[in-house]
Amino acid sequence: MHKPYGYLSQFLNNQNTRRNKKLLGNLGNFPLGIMAIGRLDEKSEGLLLLTTDGKVSERIRSKLVEKEYYVQVKGILTEEAIGKLREGVIIAQKPSLYKTLPCKVQKIDEPLYLGPPHRRRDERHGPTSWVSMTITEGKFRQVRKMTAQVGFPTERLIRVRIGDIHLGEMNPGDILEAKSI
Repeated sequence: MHKPYGYLSQFLNNQNTRRNKKLLGNLGNFPLGIMAIGRLDEKSEGLLLLTTDGKVSERIRSKLVEKEYYVQVKGILTEEAIGKLREGVIIAQKPSLYKTLPCKVQKIDEPLYLGPPHRRRDERHGPTSWVSMTITEGKFRQVRKMTAQVGFPTERLIRVRIGDIHLGEMNPGDILEAKSI
């Protein structure tokens, strides 16, 4: 599935405080017991795998499977910041601090094929840059925390790959059924 911006990565709302939130279940008819493998926060978009098999979910969420993100950050990302991201940075991870594992990071051109951002920016907001980040873990809001830690807050976050499965040219809200993962 290409999870659109503004949706929670869940199918049922079990919280009284989030009554008007958009849920994945609003995007189609899904089998009973379906779950998202991993999560993308409400302001993130991109590839989200769905399954009814807990073992598949556990394998995909493991450190054996790479997850690649295209990240737009505020400012012109420096080589020093890229180096820190590659080595791993210390982020807040309740109840303590956590050093992220080394990851792959490289500057990229703006991925125009992924469509326009939810919010429009112009030159008054300052420059931005794009990077591809490939991680093997998936802590809560990890990529956002990592870029903020090196001084470049995330503006837009799009997951484009999980293992060998690519987002490709799917549009937000598109759902493709795979025979097996």
